[in-house]
Amino acid sequence: MALKASLAALSLLSLSLVLAVASAKQDPELKQCRHQCKVQQQFTEEQKRQCEQRCDDYYRQKQEREREEGREGGGQRSVEDDRKKLKECQQQCERREQKGRSREQCQQRCVEAYGRKEEDQPGKRRGKEEEEEKEKRGRKWVSERYEEEEEEEEEEQEREGREESDNPYVFETEHFKTQFETEHGRDLVLPEFGKRSKFLRGVENFRLGLLETDPQTFVVPSHRDADALLFIVKGRGTITLVRENKRHSINVEEGDIVKVEAGTPVYMINRDRNQKLVVAKLIKPVNLPGHFEKFYGAGGQNPESFYTAFSWEVLEAALKTDRNKLERLFGQQQQGAIVKASREQIEALSGREEGGRWPFGSSRSFNLFDKRPFQANRHGQLYIADREDLRELEDMDVMISFANITKGSMIGPYYNSRATKISFVTEGEGYLEMACPHLSPSQRRGGRSSGRQHHRGGGGGQTQGFQKVRARLRRGSAFIAPVGHPVAAIASRNSNLQIVCFEVNAENNVKYPLAGRRNIINLMEREAKELAFNFPSRDVERIFRSQEEDFFFAGPEEWREGERGYADE
Repeated sequence: MALKASLAALSLLSLSLVLAVASAKQDPELKQCRHQCKVQQQFTEEQKRQCEQRCDDYYRQKQEREREEGREGGGQRSVEDDRKKLKECQQQCERREQKGRSREQCQQRCVEAYGRKEEDQPGKRRGKEEEEEKEKRGRKWVSERYEEEEEEEEEEQEREGREESDNPYVFETEHFKTQFETEHGRDLVLPEFGKRSKFLRGVENFRLGLLETDPQTFVVPSHRDADALLFIVKGRGTITLVRENKRHSINVEEGDIVKVEAGTPVYMINRDRNQKLVVAKLIKPVNLPGHFEKFYGAGGQNPESFYTAFSWEVLEAALKTDRNKLERLFGQQQQGAIVKASREQIEALSGREEGGRWPFGSSRSFNLFDKRPFQANRHGQLYIADREDLRELEDMDVMISFANITKGSMIGPYYNSRATKISFVTEGEGYLEMACPHLSPSQRRGGRSSGRQHHRGGGGGQTQGFQKVRARLRRGSAFIAPVGHPVAAIASRNSNLQIVCFEVNAENNVKYPLAGRRNIINLMEREAKELAFNFPSRDVERIFRSQEEDFFFAGPEEWREGERGYADE
């Protein structure tokens, strides 16, 4: 009889355990708590196990509390309140995690605030006042954390806003100055870099310009006291150069590079019937450092011809024409430097050549996209043209590159050993991050620290710091990355980010990648890594060898989504 009673009791206990386990599996709160533990990327396996154990402990205590309160009557509302408050607390923890903080401590405080400890068993419960005080502390803690997060978010937005507005390395469309503009197009140029900031003096003798013309238009002849490299961003045109009694016309399209020597008369047409012609220009003055002028010979009142600066007597003698005819000739042009042309005129000006061999040698033009990419993978392509491709690039000591960054992806971080990069965004949007040693927090925030400071020395001393330079990029933006400055550009999730770069002082320049298979850390000895990071070399290698791509990588959002998907699996 006793044996039967024991077996019955054992069966009842087993059934209770099975029902408890089944109930636990069905409880949405417990499932959510355990899931949040599993997907924490910064947790070790041991930390995930401990987090799940705390979820189980909380659920067990909740079940015991519900049974006790059920016996006392009217306890259901308290259980529901605790459940709701715990969920709210966990949601706050989720927000903290998105800012890169540790979630483990936050989860523990939630359990402490709204759970019951082991000793809170029937017969050992604390008094009502203690419970109310505990709940009050929990509410206060959550409220304080929320207020802190709101303040930090506002400070972060304010800091980034100040960084962008005070950023000497980035230029928006409003920074470009108009050289001339008509109803059919415009010619723009950025101000002298050296006047924008002392940190840009390395390229103060270069200017960045942009020409835009409507379809079927003509840009009247002119010359500059500056050398210029032209990169065709968009459209189809014909560029005509006149030098040493010879004329040479070059049909150009997207990706073509043409050099125009200082003093060379040049004119061009947009021979496309539908698309604008867009030309990015790197200009190097040869007369006054950082300053150049455009001179119009063929013209009249607008653009004003330099012929009219001479006296009529001199012009009559030089051209063997009387004054009346000269006045009519130089008084006709009033339309500006870009005028509409007929289809017949465009066809006549498209690619005709006369006068014999081209005086600049065999080179005509070079298309950047005819080369194989310097780097390419599913995240983007980088094309580079150097002096081996076009001799004229060697004369100006410039290299031209074009980066097409796939939407959601990024290029870098990397840095140039000798070249300063002057970049122009031709399509898309995204953002830029760069490490700069020049912009100290005291300079940028009036003495108040902003951003992260690195390179702090031991023993209470402080060595050089670095400031994060961050800016939004969109079509028409320009930016400069000085020599040695690590830089990364990230494309938005909506479109590819395309950037053309003029890299000044290109001779013997080396691009040093800071991430990817061939990053500079991977080339160092294990002992060097261990000493430099004060960290076990195997862990340093594990981190810097994790990235299997080169130069182009998944961007921050794309990478996080990939990691979450992997964790969910």
